[in-house]
Amino acid sequence: MTTEESILSNQDEEARSTITDSALEEGELEEGEIEGGDSASVGAGLEPALHPLEHSWTLWFDNPSAKSKSAAWGSSIRPIYTFSTVEDFWGLYNNINNPSKLAVGADLHCFKNKIEPKWEDPVCANGGKWTINCSRLKSDQLWLYTLLAMIGEQFEYGDEICGAVLSVRGKQERVAIWTKNASNEAAQISIGRQWKEIVDYKEQIGFLVHEDAKLEKQPKNRYSV
Repeated sequence: MTTEESILSNQDEEARSTITDSALEEGELEEGEIEGGDSASVGAGLEPALHPLEHSWTLWFDNPSAKSKSAAWGSSIRPIYTFSTVEDFWGLYNNINNPSKLAVGADLHCFKNKIEPKWEDPVCANGGKWTINCSRLKSDQLWLYTLLAMIGEQFEYGDEICGAVLSVRGKQERVAIWTKNASNEAAQISIGRQWKEIVDYKEQIGFLVHEDAKLEKQPKNRYSV
């Protein structure tokens, strides 16, 4: 099975209007509205107005069937699609499988364009990650709300965020937010607290530094919220 076949689906669009609002900054055009005109103009052959995101984002997929025990970590990760508007995001999201339908061992990564979801990437090298664990088949809403918060620039320290990772494993699923600078305690604490509020998560979560994870078998969290 190819990478694309592993994540493609035929989902209908759900909750589009609610989520689109959260991804747009206040004061922008309404969906379908054309600057200097009204929605009726669309029927005159004009294209509907697009809603640009502040950053472009790339979705990456790590196909479990392509992984090899002897291969280097990250060698099976492949970029799938880069989007830069609200409409492009929904066009992608509504045509790929939810986390609950992915095979065990799969990983999805949504990172700012030009940043690779690897410790070795220069932007990620000095960073770390916040992680939320949940039981199998329970991460669909967590993953979606995390994506919307990122691309909708809902974090006070959004510039510190590299991207998010979804990992599907046998007994649990994990969603993590990767950040740039682990030593910036104020930014990391803010991101962790805001994330918990956005996804309505009540348990304590920890921040793990990438460098610690590389050097230690059982690294300890640098921060907790």
